[in-house]
Amino acid sequence: MQKILESIEAVKAFAGQPGVESDVITITQDMINTFAEVTHDPQWIHVDPERAAKESPFGTTIAHGLLTLSLLTGWYHQCFAFPNRKLGLNYGFDKVRFTGPVPCGSRLKGRFALARVEEVKPQELRCYWDVEVRIEGQDRPVLVAEWIMQIRY
Repeated sequence: MQKILESIEAVKAFAGQPGVESDVITITQDMINTFAEVTHDPQWIHVDPERAAKESPFGTTIAHGLLTLSLLTGWYHQCFAFPNRKLGLNYGFDKVRFTGPVPCGSRLKGRFALARVEEVKPQELRCYWDVEVRIEGQDRPVLVAEWIMQIRY
């Protein structure tokens, strides 16, 4: 269910609360191939299922780490709504770690917890999100990050 954060006060109050989890996305070979084409990264471990089945320690192709990272935006908008917000900017990442492989066919979900906020100026906050991506059914995340978003109401 989408968390509604309609004001600066609501965002501040949400800091430190339990995270919000996204729906699941299945990683397909078509997704991996498209990402490889767009980013000019056709390494065989991503795009050659036959070779990966024989030579990869994972027995199949794996998603690019940056593909997994790029899914955060869609999950974020699925998990949160900011009515009345005038501006939202991706400020960047203070930490990103790819902590495990994402084999083709994996079912991934994201989790977002607002760790803290900093007031930039009146009605504007810098929000520090603790993010995890997990393969459905696994305890260990495959991606952890601290993502910074700046919002203005």
